Amino acid sequence: MCGIVGFAGGLFDLPKKKEVLNQQMDVIKHRGPSGDGDFIDDKVALGFRRLSIIDLAKGDQPIYNEDHTKLVFFNGEIYNYREMRTELIALGHDFKTDSDTETILHAYEEWGKEVVTKLRGMFVFVIYDLQTKQLFGARDFFGIKPLYYTTLADGTFMFSSEIKTFMRHPEFKPELNKTALKSFMMNQYNDLQETFFKGVFRFPAGHYFTYQDGQLDIEKYCDMSFNPSNLSFEEEVAKIDAAVEESVKAHNVADVPVGAFLSEGVDSSYVTSILQPQEVFSVGFDDQTYNEVTAARALADELGLNFNETKVNADDAFAEFDKIQYYLDEPDGNPSCVPLWFLSRFAREKVTVALSGEGADELFAGYVNYGMHSHNSTIKAFTSGLKKLPKGARASLAKAVKKMPAFPGRVHLYTNLANPREFYTGQSVIFDIENPSIFGADEANTFLKPAYQNDGTIQANYQADFDNVADADPVSQMQYIDLHHFMLNDILQKADKISMAHSLELRVPFLDPKVAKAAGEVPTKYLINSHDTKYAYRQASAKHLPTAWANRPKLGFPVPIKQWLEDDKYYEKVKALFSEDFVAEFFDQDKLLALLDANKEQRINGRRKIWTIFTFLTWYKVYFQNVEDYLALG
Repeated sequence: MCGIVGFAGGLFDLPKKKEVLNQQMDVIKHRGPSGDGDFIDDKVALGFRRLSIIDLAKGDQPIYNEDHTKLVFFNGEIYNYREMRTELIALGHDFKTDSDTETILHAYEEWGKEVVTKLRGMFVFVIYDLQTKQLFGARDFFGIKPLYYTTLADGTFMFSSEIKTFMRHPEFKPELNKTALKSFMMNQYNDLQETFFKGVFRFPAGHYFTYQDGQLDIEKYCDMSFNPSNLSFEEEVAKIDAAVEESVKAHNVADVPVGAFLSEGVDSSYVTSILQPQEVFSVGFDDQTYNEVTAARALADELGLNFNETKVNADDAFAEFDKIQYYLDEPDGNPSCVPLWFLSRFAREKVTVALSGEGADELFAGYVNYGMHSHNSTIKAFTSGLKKLPKGARASLAKAVKKMPAFPGRVHLYTNLANPREFYTGQSVIFDIENPSIFGADEANTFLKPAYQNDGTIQANYQADFDNVADADPVSQMQYIDLHHFMLNDILQKADKISMAHSLELRVPFLDPKVAKAAGEVPTKYLINSHDTKYAYRQASAKHLPTAWANRPKLGFPVPIKQWLEDDKYYEKVKALFSEDFVAEFFDQDKLLALLDANKEQRINGRRKIWTIFTFLTWYKVYFQNVEDYLALG
């Protein structure tokens, strides 16, 4: 595991390239405190920081092929590298290390661009051909590992694991992408391909690129697909469990200690019960309403594992919040960033690698927004019958239901009958027909100054992805949207950036190509039905877990921001920020302060709106007012 950074083109001589590259590498020292390496010639400057996980003695980068005509820089882990290594040795390749990094390079020599279809793992890598001067790089299937790129005014092409390294290139001029602010307000994260920094883009998941002489070409090599099988429910349950069990064991490959994050939810519990690590880690709050530690400890005791817990209070959260936003690169208003920060720092005291449960809800239909908005058996049975109507009749009925006054089961009925294109807004809120986002599109514009207003909506940003799965059933379509938006641009970004801020490698065994293939073959009726969400998956987990754990509801990472924002001390902190002069550049400050007061007085529940704005303003101060202070953190 490491961080990579590089640039090609520009007018620097080699000594200047070395100086700039070293400064960029220092910025991401947290991603790789074990060591560094670089390669510089007249065309490129490539560098990395290493966190040693596999082949601690000989795994330093760059790694070269046999005749030193190609080299590779790599961030991530390849879980099938030993099998690939055996195959490549049989084909005549000579290995100098025992690392997964070298396997990528020899595989590229053997299979060219098709190497990306053979890798099982999380990865961003760049291969440089010293003879042709061509760069070839790729990002993994799900986008577990981050990669950003930009082209500077002088023609320099630059890429990195983290945007903050760009700040150390003298030709990079940070400028706020005004369009991103409204996207952020609607989602709690920026859901555009262009980041909050104008001209800086996220490299898309499941794609590879070639770069040579100023020409950048990007191509897709894989995507999630849904191909329901004809297997019985019991056969599907067995297949899910086999895929998950095999993946968890594959993700245990390391030459350093491996632990697991454990909450009271089914996903982390499923992983932990299979992995059986010596150390498990959990985080709670001093507010017992938001404490998952008790249930997690009970499971750890039952499994005979060493349970480690840490607690967070509001003082901790507010004191560290600016650092959290710095390490994230872009603002992320997901409150779970806070406990994840403290949990990662705590776990790193004992382990270098931890497994976590991200991805199960997207792959196995775990969110209530997929159509499980009622627990009333009569409403669910009635809705299930209506779903058998012809498509046109369902659409007409959905429109009629949407116009009706509120009644018990209305949301459940509507979301099960309507076309997801018409209503689905991802995981920004638990779905509400009248107010389907943290800030509705029109509402966001009323808070924003004219320069930051636009016509963008959440649903408009989803339409191209809906086109990709137009033939899939509605639930599969919503799963696909979440994998390509909420998972990609929120969950995985915070998982990588926050864990790596503490030099901890976080592995996500549900986000594995083999698990994804198994998930895509499960008929939707087995996943979400009158019993529960991700029902077949829960039955699979019950092969390893007590029944009570297998049936636990989806909770996420509950954070007591409601209580914090109603407390005088923290209300005043937020109010002070909302009142600063620079805020008037972006927002109607009177509306912000009125929102804050109405929430404190409990006239409205505005906590997610307030936290989202608080997040952006904190991030803006870090990157556009005080960035030098933070870049020195390394």
